[in-house]
Amino acid sequence: MIKYILKRLILLIPLLFGITLFAFFLLNALPGDPVLGLVGERANPDVIEGIRKEIGMDKGFIRQYIGYLKLLSHGDFGRSYYTNREVLTDIAMKFPNTMRLAFASMFIAVPSGIVLGFISAYKRGRFIDRFINMVSIASLSIPVFWSAIIIMLFLSLKLKLFPPSGTGDIRFLALPAFVLSIPAMATLSRVTRTAVLDILKMPYINTARAKGLPLIKISFVHVLKNAIIPIITIIGLDFGSYLNGAVVTETIFGWDGIGRFTMDGIIKRDYPVIMGCIIFGTVVFVFVNLITDIIYHYLDPRIRLHEKSE
Repeated sequence: MIKYILKRLILLIPLLFGITLFAFFLLNALPGDPVLGLVGERANPDVIEGIRKEIGMDKGFIRQYIGYLKLLSHGDFGRSYYTNREVLTDIAMKFPNTMRLAFASMFIAVPSGIVLGFISAYKRGRFIDRFINMVSIASLSIPVFWSAIIIMLFLSLKLKLFPPSGTGDIRFLALPAFVLSIPAMATLSRVTRTAVLDILKMPYINTARAKGLPLIKISFVHVLKNAIIPIITIIGLDFGSYLNGAVVTETIFGWDGIGRFTMDGIIKRDYPVIMGCIIFGTVVFVFVNLITDIIYHYLDPRIRLHEKSE
């Protein structure tokens, strides 16, 4: 297992190289000039040229990219064009807020989605199954920004139960976490239903029923244990994306996390901020996927046997 982890960490190096190259190329290929966005089109040409030299944009693409790689090799993500603050420092300040939001949304989504999936599978074809499926499909079909605005209008502005925006205690956290949990809950419900239905067809489930084992024991010991792999996959993917910052949710609710930081960087064409968020997001995704694979290793003996045979 240690060999596998080291192999994944080594693969992170060419992955980061490819992603930084691609992102750097895209940012340079896009129309528009970040310097003009910084000082305005009516600024003195000498001032514009001076800023361009100061931030290194007077050089060619290759020289700019090599210069950025040199900074990265020293753990430096550069400085924001607008605030002149170190990007890595800002990311480190905002990431705890994003982590709080990600954990809170998964705390709502994971148990709710799994329970709904189990109910739907055990009541297959009945009204409750059709109702859960209908709600799940509707939850996945409704854009996050729309559900966020509706929930904010109703619970914050009309009933005044929660503050409409800002970063703070659980009152500020409740609405963005709930909005973010809706699509994750729906996806988990549908994946759990499918996985549980597949397990319920297995002969050992009939054997367990024939032995007279209680339904709760069958569900937790035999069904959930064998259906857990696709569920863990979905949890890992959702959690990884939330740790990268839920851009829409954080922006609408004014949550001061990585997602809002990224959106501000995109709007202002603040290249160091955008590049820093992309690199940080890649590293987070790799580590979340690595942890997911380690969980696979301990939960499924077939994966352990496969690794030993390699």
